[in-house]
Amino acid sequence: MVAGMVLMVFLTASFLHLARLRIKLLLIIILISTSILRAQKITGPLVLNNERLSVTAKEFYVAGIIDDRSDRTAIAWLLSPGRGVAKYAVDLKGGASTAIRQFVNAALPPDKMLRPVIIHIEKFRLDETQLPGNHVEGKVKVSLSFYLQRDGQNIHLTDYNGSAGYNRFANQEVDIEMVLRHALEYSLTFFNTWINNEAGTNIKLAKNVKISFTDYTEQPEGDTIYYSFKRPLRWDDFKAKPLSNSRFGAEVLPSIGYNEDVGVNKSTVNVHLDLKAFLPKSACWVRTDSKNAYSLNHEQRHFDIVKIIIERFKQKLKAEKFTVDNYDGPINVQYLESFHEMNVMQDQYDTETAHGMNMAAQEEWNKKIDKELVGFR
Repeated sequence: MVAGMVLMVFLTASFLHLARLRIKLLLIIILISTSILRAQKITGPLVLNNERLSVTAKEFYVAGIIDDRSDRTAIAWLLSPGRGVAKYAVDLKGGASTAIRQFVNAALPPDKMLRPVIIHIEKFRLDETQLPGNHVEGKVKVSLSFYLQRDGQNIHLTDYNGSAGYNRFANQEVDIEMVLRHALEYSLTFFNTWINNEAGTNIKLAKNVKISFTDYTEQPEGDTIYYSFKRPLRWDDFKAKPLSNSRFGAEVLPSIGYNEDVGVNKSTVNVHLDLKAFLPKSACWVRTDSKNAYSLNHEQRHFDIVKIIIERFKQKLKAEKFTVDNYDGPINVQYLESFHEMNVMQDQYDTETAHGMNMAAQEEWNKKIDKELVGFR
C-alpha cells in the first residue's frame, strides 16, 4: 500500500525599511511524499544546492558575507531518530560563511558594475523540538543585516528577520537542505525587491550629487531687502536712528546667507541653494545732512559687494567635486570663506575710499564693482 502525506513548511519574514515600516509575508512550501519514510540521522555536513534565483539583481551585488553569529558551532540542531530527545549538530559544508557565500554567488551572479553590498549573518539556525503525539517541530530563524560598501565605509541599509517552520512525525524525513536553502532564497529575493524600490529615492543609495541655485526673493517686501538689480537702495530704507557716537553720515549692514533644500531623484542627490544677498532696513541709518546722491551711492556699493561675494560663492560651489557622503561639509567651508572674504572686501572698500570721503578712490571702486557686476546681470 502506498500512503500519501503532505508536509507543510511555513516561512514568514519581516523586513525593516528605513522608514521603520515592517512588512510581513507568509510563504507556504508544500512537500508531497508518496510514502512514509523512515527518518535517518544525517551523518555529514549539509551541501546547499547552488542554483540561480529567478530574479536578477540590477542594483547590487553581494561583495562579501560576514558571520556575526554569537554561536557558530552549527547551523542545525536536529532530533535523533527514535523516541529519544537527544539532539545532534549538523553544519554546512565548509562552514556557514563559505557555504552561504558560494550559494549567494550562484543565486545572484555578481555584477561588479553595481553597488557592492555586504551581508552580515546575525542569526541562521534550525532547531527541532519534540512534541506530544510522536511529532517533531522544526523552526528556522534568519536575521541578516545589509550594508552598502562605499568609499571604505560600510553604510547600514536595512535588516531582514525571517523564520520558517515545519511539523513532522518522528519517523518522517524532512529535506533540511531545502528548508535552509529556501530561507536564504527568500531573504535575497526580499532584499532585491527592497533595493529596487529604494534605489531612486534613498539617499544612502545615491550615486552622485547635483547642485543648483536661485536668488532668494520675498514678496511683499518686509524689513529685509534682498538684492536685485531692479531694486536700488533709497533713503527711506534707512529706518534706524543715527548713532550719536558715530563720525559717519550713514551706515548699512548687508550680509550673505542661503537656504538649503535636499532631495533624491533617480539616484541623484539634488542640493538646491536659495542664495541671499540681503540688507535689513532696521539696521541702516543716515543723518539728515548726509542725504545726497553721492552718499547713497557709497552705501549702495556696500550692498553691491555682498552681491559680488554671493556670486563668487556660487562659482566656487559649481567647481566643487561633491560626494554623496559629503556635500554639506564643502558648502559650509565655502560659505565661511566667502563670509570672511566679504568682511575683508568691505573693510578694504571703506579704507581705500576713506568711507566715501576720497572721491577719486570712490570712482575707482565704482568702476571695479560695476565691471564685476556686469557678468551677473
